[in-house]
Amino acid sequence: MTVDTPVPLTHRQVLTILSGLLLGMFLAAIDQTIVATSLPTIVQDLGGLDSLSWVVTAYLITSTASTPLYGKLSDLYGRRLVFQFAIAVFLAGSVLSGLSQSMGQLVVFRGIQGLGGGGLIAMAFAVIGDVLSPRDRGRYMGYFSAMFALAGIAGPLLGGLFTDHLSWRWIFYVNVPIGLVAFVVTSVSLRLPVQNRARSIDYFGALVLVASVVSLLLVSAWGGDAYGWISAPIVGLFGVGLALLAVFVWWEARVPEPILPPRLFRNRTVAVSFAVAALSGGALLGASVFLPLFLQAVAGASATNSGLLLAPLMLSLTVASVFAGRRISRTGRYRRLLLAGVSVGVAGMALLSTLDSGTSRFSVSVFMVVVGVGMGMSMPVLNLATQNAVPFEDLGTATSAITFARSLGGAFGVAAFGAVMTSRLHSRLTVLLGDVDVDRIANGPAQIRRLAEPLRSQVIDALGDAIGGVYLVALPIMVVAALVALWLPELPLRARAYVEFSGDGQADTKARAVQGREQWPVGVAVTPAGVDEPTIAREGP
Repeated sequence: MTVDTPVPLTHRQVLTILSGLLLGMFLAAIDQTIVATSLPTIVQDLGGLDSLSWVVTAYLITSTASTPLYGKLSDLYGRRLVFQFAIAVFLAGSVLSGLSQSMGQLVVFRGIQGLGGGGLIAMAFAVIGDVLSPRDRGRYMGYFSAMFALAGIAGPLLGGLFTDHLSWRWIFYVNVPIGLVAFVVTSVSLRLPVQNRARSIDYFGALVLVASVVSLLLVSAWGGDAYGWISAPIVGLFGVGLALLAVFVWWEARVPEPILPPRLFRNRTVAVSFAVAALSGGALLGASVFLPLFLQAVAGASATNSGLLLAPLMLSLTVASVFAGRRISRTGRYRRLLLAGVSVGVAGMALLSTLDSGTSRFSVSVFMVVVGVGMGMSMPVLNLATQNAVPFEDLGTATSAITFARSLGGAFGVAAFGAVMTSRLHSRLTVLLGDVDVDRIANGPAQIRRLAEPLRSQVIDALGDAIGGVYLVALPIMVVAALVALWLPELPLRARAYVEFSGDGQADTKARAVQGREQWPVGVAVTPAGVDEPTIAREGP
């Protein structure tokens, strides 16, 4: 029987969809960099210096913990609805953050903002998994990498501009027009299918997962800072986090609609991608946080200029991602690019581990190019391989699992490396100066620059050595990521997208839950006997 054969999206249709997705991702990507440069002014206005780190930590915790929930909800209720919900929550948190009258309010509202931010990136990658085949997706990788590069460079510049000439509150208000445009574009362009199947939400599993993640992230945020690593609060939180994680794993194997289905991790591609994302996220993303500190405090760059000095990292990441994407589209092979990327990442960590106060800005730029190439070649492959290896009904869940792993690894990496840096700095200064108050004499780049000689040079030397030590610790983590990546299988890339459009412009899909076979859209072929197909309904009017 012949019916109206679905056809792939045109390049113009893809770009229209991408415009809404990229705007949503831009909101999440720029949020951390634009806020960081304004923190000193925020503290001056609102007070609460002791809560300063929580402006960042609150967002990090809620966004990381909520990411897996978005993936599952999108598989049940459709990508567009969940993506737009994430935009709405993010914008509500942004407006409330801009209206904050105390540091406590700002921390709470940043947590709300993070609840929305957790879904923006994961949902964008999931939608791309719907509308583009893995074989064609490489052509569009450069758009996402360029957006992240733009956010990384523009964030510090816009943050400084708003803070100096308007108000720090505008770093949050600026999200509103961007978010509204993203909301309108996705309303018009995203007419994606929704699976008509029995829907049940694993509320208990979601609660346990969030509680476990929050407990473990609080350990990384408070350990060695607010509390000692072997203090009762830290040991207790760590024990609670592990216990809740064990309960979550046990529970997920017993519910019909788990948040993170155990069957996903019996898929070798998903398991390896999850592990590599967590390890490389901890090493590369976590360690990259300390580059601006090195440039400002050790190399003497201003906050705004340090953002520009990160351009080699961002641009090399973009170029490497474009190269990797086009290579995958042309050859259909992705495993060798992942192995090359993580190997270059190892080299980048080794180079950064040599940082000290005598390292020139040119050398730092070269090191950043190597790290950027490693990130650009490896990270997009993990999403691609995972989406190619799972059936349609698990696409959102699997995609958010990789994003969750990368965010979780980065969160723990930032906290762990921060503890390493603080410990090394304190030890070095203690040797040089005796019993000193590190926070008093080395509380940020501006404070260090106001120190008199020879104390200033001694602190800069100690800080350069401490930051180099961060990358020395990150190096073996990256080596482990490279070794784990060797286990990633190379599966044939699908040449057809899950979602295609029929002649009347309506979205169709057929999600055959048989790994390794072509995923044919409705109307292309008669369903083989014995294969169960979920019924698909189009999302939106």
